[in-house]
Amino acid sequence: MPQIVDGGAPVIRIVKKKKGHHGHHGGAWKVAYADFVTAMMAFFLVMWIIGLSQPVREAISAYFRDPSGFMKTARGGNSPISGEPKGVKDGKPAPIVPREGSGQTLATLRAAFEEIRSAILQEMKRLPELQGMDGSVQVRLTDEGLRIELIEQRASLFFDTGKADLKPRTRKLLGLIARKLRTLRNPIVVEGHTDSRPLGRPGGYTNWELSADRANAARRELERQGLLPGQIIAVRGYADRKLLNAEDPFHFSNRRVSILVAYTGDHL
Repeated sequence: MPQIVDGGAPVIRIVKKKKGHHGHHGGAWKVAYADFVTAMMAFFLVMWIIGLSQPVREAISAYFRDPSGFMKTARGGNSPISGEPKGVKDGKPAPIVPREGSGQTLATLRAAFEEIRSAILQEMKRLPELQGMDGSVQVRLTDEGLRIELIEQRASLFFDTGKADLKPRTRKLLGLIARKLRTLRNPIVVEGHTDSRPLGRPGGYTNWELSADRANAARRELERQGLLPGQIIAVRGYADRKLLNAEDPFHFSNRRVSILVAYTGDHL
């Protein structure tokens, strides 16, 4: 009721009651919302990375594997992130060149070569057409780079005797190698080798021509199945001048095609 004071004028007092909030609901929604936003940011980041080109994804991966080496390479003017296809600079292959004081860059290259080596050997075991060929395909790291050798452990494994025509399994194997090597930016040389057995063919066709023809046949198949244009910088035929089994110059293992992925042009 209004209160009457002296003078007869009533005084009206208004009392406002504050409604309390349920304390256990006060901030929980903020935590849930923050978790939701974080999850969405992570989701969109993953989708963004998936949508990037292969060179950019590999550059991001290289940065997290070796941040110091990656930054040295980028500061040296050889940034792995560019608008051109991987392995191409101004329309030509752009090998990763280890610069002075950047030993980690060479270590990064060796790690990349080792990944390719393992991938090729694992894929060979998975493909039925290539199973059982482990002893005929050597993939190893050398001082020059990554060397892949297709070695004839028996007659007519990769080529018919005295011919340069690729067998179906040889094409399958070279296709696998091409798909793996196209992820690199390093110069490639294809070499052909024969044993010391003379061909005895008319027209002066010797082991020199045969070794070069086999190397060129491999080169054509590698390029047809995906190697970057210009990635192969040389094809060489050695005939029997670099025997794998010097103690037995006529042995099948001396007949081989070798694919060298060099660290740099200086290693060729």
